[in-house]
Formats: sequence, structure tokens, C-alpha cells
Amino acid sequence: MHRPAKILAALMSAAALLATSACSAEQPAAEKRTLKIVYQKTDSFSALDTLFKDAKKDFEAANQGTTVELQPIEANDDDYGTKLALSLRSAETAPDVFYEDTFKVRSDVDAGYLLKLDGYLEKWDDWKLYNEAAKAAGTGDDGGIYAVPLGTDTRAIWYNKKVLQKAGIAVPWQPRSWDEILEAARKMKASDPSLVPFHMYAGKGTGEGTVMQSFYELLYGTDSELYDQQEKKWVVGSQGFTDSLSFLKTLYDEGLAVTPAEALDANVWKKVFGEWLPKGRMGATVEGSYTPSFWQKGGNYEWDSYAEDMGVAKFPTQRGQEPGGVSMSGGWTLAVGADSKNPDLAFKFLSEALSKKNSLAFTVSGSQIAVRTDVAADPEYLAANPFVKDVSELVSVTHYRPATADYPRISAAIQVATEAVITGALSPQEAAEQYDKTVRDQVGDAKVLQK
Repeated sequence: MHRPAKILAALMSAAALLATSACSAEQPAAEKRTLKIVYQKTDSFSALDTLFKDAKKDFEAANQGTTVELQPIEANDDDYGTKLALSLRSAETAPDVFYEDTFKVRSDVDAGYLLKLDGYLEKWDDWKLYNEAAKAAGTGDDGGIYAVPLGTDTRAIWYNKKVLQKAGIAVPWQPRSWDEILEAARKMKASDPSLVPFHMYAGKGTGEGTVMQSFYELLYGTDSELYDQQEKKWVVGSQGFTDSLSFLKTLYDEGLAVTPAEALDANVWKKVFGEWLPKGRMGATVEGSYTPSFWQKGGNYEWDSYAEDMGVAKFPTQRGQEPGGVSMSGGWTLAVGADSKNPDLAFKFLSEALSKKNSLAFTVSGSQIAVRTDVAADPEYLAANPFVKDVSELVSVTHYRPATADYPRISAAIQVATEAVITGALSPQEAAEQYDKTVRDQVGDAKVLQK
């Protein structure tokens, strides 16, 4: 007599199970999405790799079903740019988020590779913490923002105090003109002929480093300029351009810099940071504010006494004229690919990577100059290394590369000119004339201003 009740219970259980199954079938499974992140990785700069690994961990934990696929490109700046450009040409290979040099932003915007971010930035509270000069680094010709800065930098003379003192040069050292640089370099050479007294990059091998850490410090210390911002034209025929090449010729002809063969080696900077300066075989070089990152604890060329042994000086103007010093600032950004299938998610990852926590860690470990005001005021940043104050003050005399789509080709022409001069292939005047012709051929007479 209990069978009907049992049958009824069984039928009710089966119905419930079927109902549950039906509901489950209607519920969509968590959508699985993948973000591809492309960035540069070198054996001497691990801060960026750490940044993205930390961001990946936090982002995946907060966004179930999303996989962040890190695709570091192990290459120098120029090779990284080439490989990135190849991946951006196809929607199938293009990354969702990528590391972008500031000087390539406008040309890549013109090529259609970068997603305009204005709508996202308006809703991102952290954007108001970025200083205005830094924001401009990611701006396109249309005034829109296409990339968010990671950090910036300045350039200075980094010198080994012991090497200068052995040559009878008092420290702290601050040359007031190009002639005073040569005078000091000659003293160092006389005291020890095996030394590299004063190194400045030159040639195509060191790519953008040649113009940023060398040629521009010279050119912008003359009464000339590379690009007329008001006319929006490239300057040719300037005496300052020839004078800058002449200074490099003197430096190399007199054996005050590295040999031309060494200068043309793309990896010469490794010897500068890893051997010559730490071992007292080089007096000075012109390098970026990030220099301590190579020597501090955890850097690729740890040097316990670098804070005591090294000094920093402004690069002087040609004849000591106002403002008395020159620096260059560049920097890198993060951008969202125009072909990203998940642009909202991609920007969300970008904002995670550039949170205050991640930005502070990257700025400190990479010896960057902060672009966020909250990071700039943080005690950890201010105590990051003994040179933070010195290199930050150089912002007052700094210059920025022309933000035009033409710039990469102009930079390449400058590198060619410096190489021709240090190898003796052309005189400074001939190399300057060749540069002028190249600029005219590249951009057309309408975009050239004859000085």
C-alpha cells in the first residue's frame, strides 16, 4: 500500500532533476577570453616583465574565465619595434595591449594600429593623476589619446669620480661648455691612455640611443633645432647640425670615446654599464636617468659602491649660453590594439597594469621618472636611488622628440650621418649635406625649412 507514495516521490525527484538539468542547459558557461600582451624584454631590464607578470596574476584572479597571454619579445629597441610592427599588420597576430615607444605613437596611429582611448580615460579616475606633459606623449595628430605613459626619463653625464680625480679633475664636476668636456677628456687620456675618457653613442648600431643619448644633447645646446614647431617643418642647413657632428668627430678622432668599431656594436652599452664604468675603465658617458637600475640590487650589473663612485652632471650648452644645460626626455607607453576583439577588457587590463601599486614598483625598479603625481610624491619613489633628485631636476632643461609620423625616418637619417663622420666616410659638412638631401627626399620640400 506504500508503493503509490514511493512512485510519486520518485516521479517528483525525476522531475526536479530534469528541471535542474534544463535550467543548467540554459545557463551559458563562463565565457573564456584571452588577452594577448606584447612587450619588450631584455637581459638588462626586468622591471617590465615583472610588471606584466604581477598584473596578469591580479587580473586573472579578478576576471574569471580570462587568460592573459604574455608574449615578451626579447630584442633591443629597434628590433622590438620591427617585430611589433610586423605583428600589428595583421588582425590575426595583433596584440590586445602592447608596449609602445612614445616616438612611434603618431606614426602607428596614422597606420591604424592604436585604439583611441578618450572614452575609456574619461571614466578612469586615475587619469587625472597623470601630469599634462606625460599625457601629451600618447596624443595623436587629431588631439585624441591613443596611449598611456608608463614613465619618462632625462639624460645626463654620468661620471666615475675616481677616474676624474686621478686625472686631477675636481668633483663634483660640472662642465660649462663643449670645450670643457674636451679639456677634461684629454686630461683623463693623458693620465691613462688605456681609458675611455668620454663616451657618446654614434652610428646605426645603437639606434635611437644614438640620437637620444648623444646627438640631441649636442644639437639642442646650439642655437639650432631639428624641427620648427611653429612652422611644422624640418630644419635643414643649420650650423648647429654641422657643429654637433664636428664635436663627435673630434671625440672619436682623438680616441676620447670608444673605437668606431665598438661604437657600431649594438651591444656596446653592455660594456659601458657592465665593465668600463664599474671597473674604472671609463671616465664618463651620456646616459638616461634609468642608469642606476643596472647597478642597484637586483640589476643585471650589480655594483655595490655605485652611489659613492658615480656622479651626475648636466650636459652643457655649446658655449655655456642660457639655459646652461640640455637634456632629452622620452619614455614608453601602453596602448590597446585597434584590432582587439575585446577592447573593453584590454583597457581594463591596461588600467590594472598601470595602477598606483604597479606603477610605483615599475618606476622604482626601472629608475624611471614618475608620470603620476601620487607616485612622484611617494616616499619609496623619493628614496629609490641617490640620484633621483638630480635627474628629476633636469626636466627644467629637457627637450622632447618631434611628435610627428615622419620622425622615425628622420632619426634614422641622423644615425647614418653620425656613423659616416666617426668612421671617416664623410666630413661633418658632407654628412650634414647628405642628411639635408635625405630629409627633402623623405618628407618633400614643402615640409622643409632652410636655415
